[in-house]
Amino acid sequence: MLTEAPRKRGDARERVLQLAEAAVLDKGFAATSIEELIAGAGITKSGFFYHFRDKTELARVLLERYIARENALFDDLFRRADALNEDPLHGFLVALKMLAEMLSDLPNGHPGCLIASYCYQDRIFDQQVRELNAEAVRAWRRRFRERLDTIAAGYPPRVAVDLDDLADMLSAVVDGGIILSKALKDKDALPRQVMLYRAFVRAVFAG
Repeated sequence: MLTEAPRKRGDARERVLQLAEAAVLDKGFAATSIEELIAGAGITKSGFFYHFRDKTELARVLLERYIARENALFDDLFRRADALNEDPLHGFLVALKMLAEMLSDLPNGHPGCLIASYCYQDRIFDQQVRELNAEAVRAWRRRFRERLDTIAAGYPPRVAVDLDDLADMLSAVVDGGIILSKALKDKDALPRQVMLYRAFVRAVFAG
């Protein structure tokens, strides 16, 4: 009789992180217990503490993992858009359309944003986690601002606009769209908001 191959050491850690992310997005970090993660991952309490010193370390690792995944997603999105367009404005517009299409393909809508979830309960986190969360938002601003600066060099804005605010607007649109989608049970609300932001960017630079 064949037996199941033993799981690699990292499997338990990843199972805990997957369960924790789903739980935090569903009900928040404060309401997510170590006990439920242990039970869901099929490990012992000592197994949990082998991978994570405490719940605070879990919060930090979970956030770092989420940020790395989001950065990889945007890196890939912009790389593909840039391969299709040499014009910076058109490339950004294509990337936004790709983002909207990707969000439309999610069968049950977007599960939520860990950055936003941490903001809602920031008092339960230590300074390191709060600063990591804030730096993620600043990094998104820098990423999108760099794109907007390149666009503005070739397409001077047709209306007075602060490019930092316009960069932040994409984050605001995505998080706001997630709230709309969940509150209205309309999974297409988020991609529609992204497309509306796309139309606004086009109007700012191309009229």
